[in-house]
Amino acid sequence: MLTGIVLGGAAMTTGLVAGVFVLYAHTIMPGLGRTDDRTFVGAFQAVDRAIINPWFMSCFFGAPILTGLSAVLRLRADTDDGLPWIAAAFLLYLAVIVITLAVNVPANDAIKAAGDPDGIADLARVRRDFGEARWRAWNLLRVVLTGTAFGCLLVALVSYGRQG
Repeated sequence: MLTGIVLGGAAMTTGLVAGVFVLYAHTIMPGLGRTDDRTFVGAFQAVDRAIINPWFMSCFFGAPILTGLSAVLRLRADTDDGLPWIAAAFLLYLAVIVITLAVNVPANDAIKAAGDPDGIADLARVRRDFGEARWRAWNLLRVVLTGTAFGCLLVALVSYGRQG
């Protein structure tokens, strides 16, 4: 039973994170992309500050922890049914963490470090230096990876459900 609960939690948190990345891909970034430089910089700064909250962080870091724990629990079970799917999800999510920490977070931090948009002399440069197209491309990869990891965990859940 614990295995099912942990695996369900892994799937849920991974799915929630995938949803956040999808929302950025199809709504937030396209919407911000249609704004002037001052609005883009100020709004992105505000959204980035807001996302650093217990709800998102518990899902973002809870997903790999629960997925890893699911793998350990499957290893200790009579069968390894679903384990390859859990392992694949874990590796896909690790790639998401690396991308986030290597690409998205540094860009986010740089645009926040530029300061209050009212005090920035060259907002166009700040926006250009942010690398909007690059940020969006890497986020799209995060969408694919987290969505695939979520799918892997759903397959693992079905496999687990068939056992009991």
